Amino acid sequence: CRVEHPAGGYKKLFETVEELSSPVTAHVTGWIPTWLRGSLLRCGPGLFEVGTEPFYHLFDGQALLHKFDFKEGHVTYYRRFVRTDAYVRAMTEKRIVITEFGTYAYPDPCKNIFSRFFSYFKGVEVTDNALVNVYPVGEDYYACTETNFITRINPDTLETIKQVDLCKYVSVNGATAHPHIENDGTVYNIGNCFGKNFSLAYNIIRIPPLQADKEDPMNKSEVVVQFPCSDRFKPSYVHSFGLTPNYIVFVETPVKINLLKFLSSWSLWGANYMDCFESNETMGVWLHVAEKKKGRLLNLKYRTSAFNLFHHINTFEDNGFLVVDLCTWKGFEFVYNYLYLANLRANWDEVKRQAEKAPQPEARRYVLPLAIDKADTGKNLVTLPYTTATATLRSDETVWLEPEVIFSGPRHAFEFPQINYKKYGGKPYTYAYGLGLNHFVPDRLCKLNVKTKETWVWQEPDSYPSEPIFVPHPDALEEDDGVVLSIVISPGAGPKPAFLLILNAKDMSEVARAEVEVNIPVTFHGLFKRA
Repeated sequence: CRVEHPAGGYKKLFETVEELSSPVTAHVTGWIPTWLRGSLLRCGPGLFEVGTEPFYHLFDGQALLHKFDFKEGHVTYYRRFVRTDAYVRAMTEKRIVITEFGTYAYPDPCKNIFSRFFSYFKGVEVTDNALVNVYPVGEDYYACTETNFITRINPDTLETIKQVDLCKYVSVNGATAHPHIENDGTVYNIGNCFGKNFSLAYNIIRIPPLQADKEDPMNKSEVVVQFPCSDRFKPSYVHSFGLTPNYIVFVETPVKINLLKFLSSWSLWGANYMDCFESNETMGVWLHVAEKKKGRLLNLKYRTSAFNLFHHINTFEDNGFLVVDLCTWKGFEFVYNYLYLANLRANWDEVKRQAEKAPQPEARRYVLPLAIDKADTGKNLVTLPYTTATATLRSDETVWLEPEVIFSGPRHAFEFPQINYKKYGGKPYTYAYGLGLNHFVPDRLCKLNVKTKETWVWQEPDSYPSEPIFVPHPDALEEDDGVVLSIVISPGAGPKPAFLLILNAKDMSEVARAEVEVNIPVTFHGLFKRA
């Protein structure tokens, strides 16, 4: 299934677009299910330079919020920039004002030497560029990145309501863009924090569902458990975590944040967030488990060889084991080193050359035994009949894990995983839907049976899809009864540069598409909000 992209149409994913003053009608081919009523909301970068100043990294462009509305078989498309501090100040001053993930914001050239000198000691102004995801808290919706700032938005009008600082509610320095949301509306997330005696740790925070008193649930946020850090001064980068009815799983990878660099005056050496990452070449990966309800850490030391981790696929309990399914990238080098826009916009041969050197993707299943007996030292503790994953108790009381590979193809990633989350999140499941990355270029949608490893693929030449969102049929009987939604750009093929694709989740066959006459840049994550 080796597809090539010599025409380089994928470069359109990283092109600045304008927001829309009002929703536009999409041209539908095929038949949109009558039960599909609501909005697909997605986030991504939409402004890749300010005047003549470019952003350098995939995660730097200013946040653009997209919405496809479905109503009685009709589809409209709308988008607005999120009015973050980073965006508003850039628009006002016509320059990059806030340092982004991979782009340093130079001090104001109009200020005199004295005020510039003093601004060196202000410390870092942390970005609020909410380009990664959107999620609900109570009845509110927030766009987010991975810092302490999240931005409340109106899911109907896409207007920006207000910036919220998580530090004001709970003890974290930031939070991931991948909270877990339980069916009652409880939100769990994880973030770095300062733990006991100045050492670093990771806090799991819980935001309760909306109560009868209608008070903002954010005011009732609390820390439920703290995971220790493998290195007291260097926390690992954390992008997501695992949650089951009874357990929380945190995977601590060797991609580390050097706090001395992070806290030192960036403006003295023109630094950005990317400059603060380093790899620990010897630790491998540590996995931690806590009991969710009691907030109690399990004193078990799980270890395995090095990988990068961004997305958990799913996690579930079975018979005294935790089954943890992950999208991994092998090795300790940081994958984000390969996501500079210059790399992603390169010609196809160069894109391939770069990806050859990068960590290689693999979807894996790890199995963590929850009960451990010293008598079993040297033995594989995994007794589940359906997996080849192993967990070996070593004499130093660590448990060494070896995975079962559930998807692997040379430089072909199964990434941006989604499942039937409402019914199967944290529970035994069969199907995952993913975005296929071909040398980092998103060129297919893939359904994976995690039990049999069977795959179904949707792919078209010179077409570049986004994360597939599964929407279950309202009367679903089976796990995969429903549709999969993805935004696809097809810059080469005729007048319509982009479309919303609707696939039958059973076999990934096309049900319908809704074409628009504007380009749509890359989006990362989002959700379907039922009407």
